[in-house]
Parts: sequence; C-alpha cells; structure tokens
Amino acid sequence: MKEFTHKAKTLVEALPYIKEFYGKTIVVKYGGSVGDEDLANFARDVVLMKYVGMHPVIVHGGGPQIGNHLKKLGIETDFIAGLRVTDEQTMEVAEMVLVGKINQKIIEAIHSMGGKAVGTSGKEGKMILAKKLDLKKFAKENGLKVPKGADLGMVGEVDSVNPDLIKVLENSGFIPVIAPIGFDEEGRTFNINADHVAGKIAGALNAVKLILLTNVTGIMDNKKNLISTLTEIEAKKLIKKEIISSGMIPKVMCAIEALHEGVQKVHIIDGTVDHALILEIFTDSGIGTEILI
Repeated sequence: MKEFTHKAKTLVEALPYIKEFYGKTIVVKYGGSVGDEDLANFARDVVLMKYVGMHPVIVHGGGPQIGNHLKKLGIETDFIAGLRVTDEQTMEVAEMVLVGKINQKIIEAIHSMGGKAVGTSGKEGKMILAKKLDLKKFAKENGLKVPKGADLGMVGEVDSVNPDLIKVLENSGFIPVIAPIGFDEEGRTFNINADHVAGKIAGALNAVKLILLTNVTGIMDNKKNLISTLTEIEAKKLIKKEIISSGMIPKVMCAIEALHEGVQKVHIIDGTVDHALILEIFTDSGIGTEILI
C-alpha cells in the first residue's frame, strides 16, 4: 500500500505544474551527445507533456553523428573555435544526417509512444532566416582565439525566426521536430548550432521554458557541486573566473539571450537520466541548473 500511496503523491505533486503549463509552449533541445539508448525515455516524456496539454517543440543537434558519418566517408574535418569548418560536401552530409536520419529517428520514437510528430528543418515555411556566422564576434563573446582570416564556410547563425509553421503544427496536435538548418535570402544553406536555434525559436514562441538536454549534470561550481539556480550576473562572473568554460559557455550565453527575448526560464539538464524532462517539469525539486535573469 505504501508503494501505491507514494505513486499517488507523485501524481499530486505534478498537478500544479500541469495546471501552470497547460497550453504553454516548452522548447526542448535534444543534444547529439544524448545517446540513442535514451531516446525512448525522451520520447515518452514528450508525449506525456503533449497529452496533459503542453506544447513541446523539439530542436535537435547531431554534431557527433555528423562527425561519425564524415569519418565513414573518409572526409576530413577541421575545427575552428570548437566549430566544424563546413564546405559544400560537409554541408550535404550534415543536412542528410540531421534531416534524413536524426530527425526521422526522433519522429519514429515519438510515434512509437503514441504521439504525433512532424519533422522539419528551418528551411520549411521560411522558418529560419540565417546568415553567415560572424566568427570574430563569436570568438570574442566566448573568450576564444581564432587564426587571422579564418573561415568556417557554411556555418550560420539565426537572423530571424518565423514561427507560423510551428504554431500551425502545435494547434493541430502535432509535436514539431526541427533540424537546425536555415538559409539566407539568396537561398544559401547554413548549418546552425542547435542551442542557438532552440533559444531563438523559444524566444519567437514566447516559450515558458527552454530546456537544453546534454550529457552532463548541469553547471558546477569550483568544488564540482551542482549549482541549481543561477542568475545572468552570477553566470557571467563564473565565466570570467573560468568556472564555466569550454562548451558550456555557448550554452549559457544562448540561455541568457533566450531570457532577454522573453523566455521565462532556461534549464540545462542531463538528458541521459531516466525521464529527465518529467523530473524537471513535474517535480518540486527538479534537476540540473535553471538560469534566470
């Protein structure tokens, strides 16, 4: 009987969150570092969110998968400031992996859990108008050094987001699954960092939450203890002290940008934890790190 009572208490604990987020949009970035073995749990959580009246929107990455596919094809990859140099051949592979493979895997997983998903990229419905990434600006913002005259090729950043297609899908009962590909006014295709895309889409949708799934617990302090809540000012201090460093810096900067564009909270959580989304959204304690203005 105690076991059943515990389950009942868990459901009761979830009730105020279901009420609070009913009808609201929550953007989730599914990182390429989250393994395929975690996809079923992720899909189950997303379908549950939809069935209780929330509007989950999925943006996915795929850096490791793109790297593996390039290796299989014998295509060498160079990196500048942690970003993959992307020529036309690499862009073709990236688009194939992101749109043709990862996107479809996520859709299949959601369908297998009883949900309805539609896959798209930023090209459809002119969702993402992109431009070539300003490498010097990116390096300066993230405390990185780049060689003089360095060029990333077809690596872009979001210029603007048209959320109309996403809203149509949401209101029709579908879960949008978006690959981080966009193009500019001249029709040139760009591969864009998925965290950046997720943040921009969350802002355009006035999302109540942006959740970044990764393969780490969250943001840690200098003693390797999890920081559960962090403000923008505190985050920038930790970056200056190099406590927040490496690949976590772009995630934090993306989070801060999303908050300034109207997102209420951003969460960085470990997507390899069973039912990470459920624990973050439906429980009092949550997991990972939440970032606020």
